[in-house]
Amino acid sequence: MDDGYDTTTASQPSRAGGRGSVSGSGGDWYEGEGWVSFAGIMIAIVGILNFIYGIAAISNSHFYAREATYILSDLNTWGWVLMITGIIQFCAAIAIFGHVEWGRWIGILTASVNAIIQLIFIPAYPFGSLALFAIDILIIYGLVAYGGRQGRVV
Repeated sequence: MDDGYDTTTASQPSRAGGRGSVSGSGGDWYEGEGWVSFAGIMIAIVGILNFIYGIAAISNSHFYAREATYILSDLNTWGWVLMITGIIQFCAAIAIFGHVEWGRWIGILTASVNAIIQLIFIPAYPFGSLALFAIDILIIYGLVAYGGRQGRVV
């Protein structure tokens, strides 16, 4: 039965107005560009949050639980680590938006390091740490799975 629906091209986006071209920009999207953009935006947000959380930890504010014990060192040290990681993550986000290859690798590295740091921070800030850990995993997935495929246009 021919109902006019072509199954061979149904999964392929059309170039005329579908996902293949961006309206108004004239450029083609590559496969996974949405994931890379998501990872860039999320790493920028996480970098800003880490910078703010690092300042809160360094200044001994009442944001974190006081009686928390850490595997290594104390809250002040981890505050500095968070703040420096946040600065590097924000720089990586700018490089990811510029489609610079080293930005992708720095993004993967800092998201991995931040995931470990957030697991260490669970005693002081449990729900926030788990949320940032989950976002780090999504950042790593987006950059590893689709970050290197910028040459393949759909």
